[in-house]
Amino acid sequence: MTTVLAPVEGAAVGLAAVPDPVFSAGMVGPGTAIDPLRGPGKAVAPIAGKIMKLHPHAYVIVGDDGKGVLVHLGIDTVQLKGRGFQLLAAEGDRVSAGQPVVAWDPAAIEAGGRSPVCPVVALDALSESVTGVAEGAVHVGDELFRWE
Repeated sequence: MTTVLAPVEGAAVGLAAVPDPVFSAGMVGPGTAIDPLRGPGKAVAPIAGKIMKLHPHAYVIVGDDGKGVLVHLGIDTVQLKGRGFQLLAAEGDRVSAGQPVVAWDPAAIEAGGRSPVCPVVALDALSESVTGVAEGAVHVGDELFRWE
């Protein structure tokens, strides 16, 4: 079993609350989303593993068991072309759970007319394999869900 940790602080709101049909319908995979606290912060690795993909607005970490977790910082943030994000790690790096990966400011994302909501998705997982999904307030490093 893989325990996926909250990469940002805020309120766990579920994927259905994500204003993007690809995430809200679970097409990317099961998981949940976090409505982050507004203000500068750091998004951390939700699991230990290797950063397989790293964009300023999103990253995928794959654990030693082959399970990959996607963290997407806001919706339609790819359009920002990296503005407002600072990479704190590099693609290919091995990271510990809780290690900072990207610095960003959800308030600035929202001020620019985009949703700062962060989907956290178990890639290539069956929905029934994701359990114990957190609800309400979460702090960085809190258990967000379990992936069996």
